[in-house]
Amino acid sequence: MTKRKKELSLEQREELLRALKARFDKNMNRHQDLEWAQVQSKLEANPEKLWSLNEMESTGGEPDVIGHDQEKDEYIFCDCSEESPKGRRSVCYDREALESRKKHKPENSVMDMATDMGIELLTEEQYRELQKLGHFDLKTSSWVKTPEKIRKLGGALFCDRRYDTVFVYHNGAESYYAARGFRGSLRV
Repeated sequence: MTKRKKELSLEQREELLRALKARFDKNMNRHQDLEWAQVQSKLEANPEKLWSLNEMESTGGEPDVIGHDQEKDEYIFCDCSEESPKGRRSVCYDREALESRKKHKPENSVMDMATDMGIELLTEEQYRELQKLGHFDLKTSSWVKTPEKIRKLGGALFCDRRYDTVFVYHNGAESYYAARGFRGSLRV
């Protein structure tokens, strides 16, 4: 397997920055009191983070700024697509689960994809915080980071929003569904 070059061309960077700025401006409720110029300055100083954001964008995540960690001076981006990102569905939880399947293996796993993209899988707590900023996964669901105790027993967790409530569920880690993907976050 050849390693992908993890940098964007000037044209790709400019196109991504335009898309991110438009989304930032359209959704100010997600990041009140933050200014795009400061976010863009951080992004331009971290081209590898821009590459990861492009991966989030190209798989349908619609990443947007959802916070600022003042102590670390990092902006927090998260997948804000209405439904679980289309380019990240039909995947089981991790490599162990993928390898355990005898038939009908999915093409990839959540944990491998997140690592390849340079992003972190949301925890249940982060998922619940995201849901305070909008209504996400009304028809789909998203895998979330599973505690080791549950994973060791073969399970994995996912969340969705139904009946105006966020639910957390469990499944075998090797399961995968066309309507289940995952959401990630990235600190810049």
